[in-house]
Amino acid sequence: MYELKAQMYFAGAHHLLNYNGKCENQHGHNWLVEAYVKGNNLDKSNILVDYKVIKSELKEVLDYLDHKDINELPEFKNQSPSSEFIAKYIYDKLKEKLPISKVAVWETSTSCAMYYEE
Repeated sequence: MYELKAQMYFAGAHHLLNYNGKCENQHGHNWLVEAYVKGNNLDKSNILVDYKVIKSELKEVLDYLDHKDINELPEFKNQSPSSEFIAKYIYDKLKEKLPISKVAVWETSTSCAMYYEE
């Protein structure tokens, strides 16, 4: 089994719904997103998936979120856009085009949420 990881950043604002604490207020993050691709078979160049392809697909998803108020996006209306929820959103978008195995979303250098399917 092979697994690749590509990383990209996006910046955005959000606030958590149904939460009692500082994060119920509008605030922003420079999120680091890690997309993991997994598979058994390499192509004729011994590549699982070209990093250019992974980064291009990830960039397309993150461009939609970048410098936005995430709470205002249609997919997040009336939802609490936690890092967990954002990780699943990114995962679902990427799995349409890539053999994605998991997505990690880092709010800070010490706090990360991951989403994957078993």
